[in-house]
Amino acid sequence: MSRPTPVWPSKQGESVSDLELDLDAMLARFKERAEAVRSRNMPPIGGEERQRFLDQAQADFMDFAIIGDAAASIEDGILTLRIDLSSSDEA
Repeated sequence: MSRPTPVWPSKQGESVSDLELDLDAMLARFKERAEAVRSRNMPPIGGEERQRFLDQAQADFMDFAIIGDAAASIEDGILTLRIDLSSSDEA
């Protein structure tokens, strides 16, 4: 799957909000990244280095998954990510 080349504001006075930002596509990319971390192969390492790799993979997965599950909106030029951190038992 090819990804579109990001386009950032290049002219003075131009902002990201002036550009079309596909929030659903952005969130889908974060979900893809979370899955890529989850299915990442373990490199041939051991000991403390292995534990650091596992800890980093867990943190990466959690970060990408949280953002991927967010509800995104842009209001007044501000990107807002609503992330439900309540336990599923409370819902």
